[in-house]
Amino acid sequence: MSLSPFHLAIPVHNIEDCRDFYTNTLNFEEGRSSDHWVDYNFFGHQLVIHYKPKKEELHTNLVDGKDVPVPHFGVVLPWDTFQEFADLLKSKGIAFIIDPYIRFEGQVGEQATMFFKDPSGNALEFKAFKDLSQLFAK
Repeated sequence: MSLSPFHLAIPVHNIEDCRDFYTNTLNFEEGRSSDHWVDYNFFGHQLVIHYKPKKEELHTNLVDGKDVPVPHFGVVLPWDTFQEFADLLKSKGIAFIIDPYIRFEGQVGEQATMFFKDPSGNALEFKAFKDLSQLFAK
């Protein structure tokens, strides 16, 4: 089954700070925009940042001994792309919520993962599997 690109719109309380972050820190290509929203190419998917007044802090759940922010979103990347993206983020001084690491090492569902927030507090997770068939493995 081939995957269609998804569309995700997220709230941001400062369009200019988030525009700078997604464009210049994450290096995402900007598409259409207005004074209250901006489209981005999010690894082939459509991510839109929309202005919304500041929201409350995120909730976390304990997963694998780490406080995982809820809600969060992201993309499953190819293994090498994940490593390159993690290196880019480290070089740009991203403050990780959860530093890049290997989760479930040597077990079913082994994966690389990392979490960080955008300037409006939206939590992002990027992950990768050496064996993509393990994506939904139990």
